[in-house]
Amino acid sequence: MIGELGSSEDSGPWAAGDRAAGAAVVRASVPEFRSGLKTLISCGTLGKSLHPPPPPPFSSSCPAHSRCYINDFSLREYLAIFKKTVAMHEVFLQRLAAHPTLRRDHNLYVFLEYSQDLSVRGKNKKELFGGFIRNIVKSADEALITGVSGLKEVDEFFEHERTFLLEYHARIREACLRADRVMRSHKCLAEDYIPISVALSSLGTQEVNQLKTSFLKLAELFERLRKLEGRVASDEDLKLSDMLHYYMRDAQAAKDLLYRRLRALADYENANKALDKARMRNREVRSAETHQQLCCRRFERLSDSAKQELTDFKARRGSAFRKNLIELAELELKHAKASTLLLRNTLIALKGEP
Repeated sequence: MIGELGSSEDSGPWAAGDRAAGAAVVRASVPEFRSGLKTLISCGTLGKSLHPPPPPPFSSSCPAHSRCYINDFSLREYLAIFKKTVAMHEVFLQRLAAHPTLRRDHNLYVFLEYSQDLSVRGKNKKELFGGFIRNIVKSADEALITGVSGLKEVDEFFEHERTFLLEYHARIREACLRADRVMRSHKCLAEDYIPISVALSSLGTQEVNQLKTSFLKLAELFERLRKLEGRVASDEDLKLSDMLHYYMRDAQAAKDLLYRRLRALADYENANKALDKARMRNREVRSAETHQQLCCRRFERLSDSAKQELTDFKARRGSAFRKNLIELAELELKHAKASTLLLRNTLIALKGEP
């Protein structure tokens, strides 16, 4: 969704040049794009938030890629991270390209057409602290609007969505924690197979012929189980954990959208009160009427956009959950069959030994 691109703590600035501009090279960066988004959001042109996916956990792809060749496990882990990053950015760019406003942004064209490497940096401590303070101010402001001022929601649709999103965000955050624990347990199990396989291989080189073959076959079994368990962890990370984290951020962005609409409603109510006072005093009535009309148009425009985007969010998450969970179930069945077949073949080979 669209507001977290303006306030995301995960991604740094991307500097890009427009090669299609000929001699006059245009420089563009994500902070400039974010600045434009903040302007659009603040004036109510955009309702929701398109959050960019987080960067991959390695700082630079080339050194990480060279280190991956040390062992097969690191290489497969690196490729899994790369696959996950590409999939998440593909979804993000597709949503940008389909957005009625952002798809016409010049900086987006510059970013998509740029063929060289992009310079990326994370947010510094000052920027992180600033984002933390803004979140506190936003939470306090929302509490004041709903609690102290006693502002009531005028549309039952948004009241239902707000109640649902509070519960949904809490549940999906809990699901993220559990999915991460399951994924880490599979990774730990894959790593635990390494010393077992090494020990069995060592025994296979030391024992007599009668036990040597058995130890070597068992060592090969645990090595294959390690690779299989690593693939299970990678698939769960890509199909389950990443999806849950993505839609947890989506749910947070939807909550931010409802806050912005609530803030617009509060501004509209305050403008109505200010207009009544101006008419009673018969002073600055025209400016108060103009301000009241602006607040009304902004609130109505934001409400229309928010209703459409929340409806789209419901359909999009249902489709994504269905697709990813079906694919994950198919992959887990495939891995379970492969594991069963591997154990059966190993038992047959051990029983067939002289």
